[in-house]
Amino acid sequence: MGTVTSEKKDCSERLVAPPAEVASTDPDVLRAALIREHGERQRAECLASMQAEVVQLALDLLVREPDIDGFFGGLTKTMVEESGSHACGVWIVDDDHDCCSLWMAFAGDRLYTKKNGELEALAFPHESLGRHLFAYRAGWESTIEYEPNDQRLPEDVRTFQSGSDIHGMVVAPLVLGNRTLGWIKLSSRGVPECEGARWWRVVLIEAIARQAALALHHSRLVESSRLEERRKAILEERNRLARDIHDSLAQGFGAILMQLQAAQRIAAGVPPAVAVKLETAVDLARTHMVEARRSVGTLRPNVGDGEAISTSIKRIADLAQLSTSIPIEIALDELPRIGDGVEREIVGIAQEALTNAVRHARARRIIVRASIVRSIGVRLSVADDGRGIAGDRKASGFGLTSMQERAERIGASLTIVTAPRRGTEVVVAWEPSSLPTQVHVVS
Repeated sequence: MGTVTSEKKDCSERLVAPPAEVASTDPDVLRAALIREHGERQRAECLASMQAEVVQLALDLLVREPDIDGFFGGLTKTMVEESGSHACGVWIVDDDHDCCSLWMAFAGDRLYTKKNGELEALAFPHESLGRHLFAYRAGWESTIEYEPNDQRLPEDVRTFQSGSDIHGMVVAPLVLGNRTLGWIKLSSRGVPECEGARWWRVVLIEAIARQAALALHHSRLVESSRLEERRKAILEERNRLARDIHDSLAQGFGAILMQLQAAQRIAAGVPPAVAVKLETAVDLARTHMVEARRSVGTLRPNVGDGEAISTSIKRIADLAQLSTSIPIEIALDELPRIGDGVEREIVGIAQEALTNAVRHARARRIIVRASIVRSIGVRLSVADDGRGIAGDRKASGFGLTSMQERAERIGASLTIVTAPRRGTEVVVAWEPSSLPTQVHVVS
């Protein structure tokens, strides 16, 4: 507290104490001090006015262009037109934070965007500059001014600038808190500018960068919220369908099965043909009741709150064993918890693969294995010694598509190895750093 008070007192004394030039009696010294003070005042007024105008510009663009692509398109176009520059580009750090790439650029009265695939038409070596921006640590927090033949720049960028009569560029980071989201670059052609004009351009790009970083961050929050709401809506709809199937179809088939079995018990003397029909009806009712319950399980896989994934897999294997005489062998490690969403999809894949093996493979044995991958991931395998998947992949039904979609949702690798009369093995592997989903069907 005393330190803060002392600093305030020192600051107040410095503000109150007049400059040394004021005590001078030399007219030239006084005149120079007045000119300098006037220049500083003009610069401060210019800075305040410019920042206010940039904020107003950002608000106007947000109202007129609520889409983030439209907002940045308008921003880069305005930057070029208002500053008399040649081009303005925006580089964005990717989601994995291991590189950055050009996202949008306005040059030559034309807007180039990554979304429309037009960036390839640019002659500027933007990939090379992107690698430089990402590697040049000084530019992560501070605005950097580059001269035409600046040795910090990659050689191909310097060559392009020399051949295009670009006399320099200014690059400002898009910083929000302690995070750098990307960079915005402004380049100019023609005669190099004086110091005053360069100062004005730096102030402008820094003010724009602050508003751009805020808009980009807000857009990402909105998109994340939208995806989460969509995920919740899908989950709610799946739960609703599961409840409807359970409460109507599954319960209805269960009641029909009970009535048919009761009829079998009291109809011992019926003709053989009638008895056969009753037995067929019982089998149909039982089969469709199991199918209804399987549909409920597919919509809401058996992962309970706090339940280990190995326990869930063992449970669905035990349930499958009740409906078949094919021996199902289980070999499960104690698997790590990897999050409810990931576990739900892995258990769903196991359930789908196991159901397909029981219903279609005509196997003599089914083996379910699950193991740890590098202490943090999971590898699941469902293998049978049956007839294999038909050569026409389109005839393999919805099961493969369902498993593929589940793997894609969590970024897992899905591999299916099959051959006629040699069986089928479905393998799903997931790690926190998994590559984009790859589906392999090996015959």
